[in-house]
Amino acid sequence: MPPKPSIHTMLQTAVSQLKSDEAKLEAQLLLQHLLHVNRAWLIAHQHDVVDDKVLADFEALLQRRIAGEPIAYILGRREFYGLDLFVTPDTLIPRPDTETLVETALARIQNNANQTIVDLGTGTGAIALAIAKHRPQARVIAVDISNAALNIANKNADNLQITNVQFVLSHWFDELSQRRFDVIVSNPPYIEENDAHLSQGDLRFEPKSALTSGEDGLNDIRMIIDNSLVHLQPQGWLMLEHGFNQAEKVADLMSNAGFVSIETFKDFGGNNRVTIGKNPLIINEHWAT
Repeated sequence: MPPKPSIHTMLQTAVSQLKSDEAKLEAQLLLQHLLHVNRAWLIAHQHDVVDDKVLADFEALLQRRIAGEPIAYILGRREFYGLDLFVTPDTLIPRPDTETLVETALARIQNNANQTIVDLGTGTGAIALAIAKHRPQARVIAVDISNAALNIANKNADNLQITNVQFVLSHWFDELSQRRFDVIVSNPPYIEENDAHLSQGDLRFEPKSALTSGEDGLNDIRMIIDNSLVHLQPQGWLMLEHGFNQAEKVADLMSNAGFVSIETFKDFGGNNRVTIGKNPLIINEHWAT
């Protein structure tokens, strides 16, 4: 009977099978998840051997990843803006690019002000929860059309003990009545429906309804922009994530709708990722909220 492999050998074998740029990290994450340990423990115990069940379970997880299943779905978790989030195939996987939207919003939400923010299409709750955590005086409304996604977002809020978020089942603004907000943020679907990337990588496993939006990818963005001004307080901001090549079109849509102070921000990779615009109305003594 051959000797059982050490943790070091298991990881080496896994890396050779994964054959990806992040193979070493992914192999470690899978084994950490299985053993409920951190990376430091793996390093300290690299010469230990594991029992047959752990070896079999690790091989099963490894085969799922080799088949292309996203690591976030296999682990059931994803880190976003310092938050440990539960993730399922009912939700889009939070990505570092979207942290640009959070940073942009936080820069325009006053620290101690009692402002109201709405996150349209919240998914895991990543954007809403990141904003709520860093602006605890703010009231954040997290909207999604999917009950399953809202359940995950609620679970994340409970796990993170973030209490200044309200979850609403709604298709964009439909169930928000005449409510007005100081900031509207959204990472809506913006991929073209026939984009070849939909059949590649992690996108193959993610909910298509959270990814695609018409022939040019802008159907939902148009809908949000066209309906945002009536839901924004005077001088309130609309902030949208979009594709790297959509900034000019999104800015034009905002301008045509009447927004001012339009500006685009780049993500960590240097791609145009977030475009914002301001409601030009000025608060006066006759304004009714």
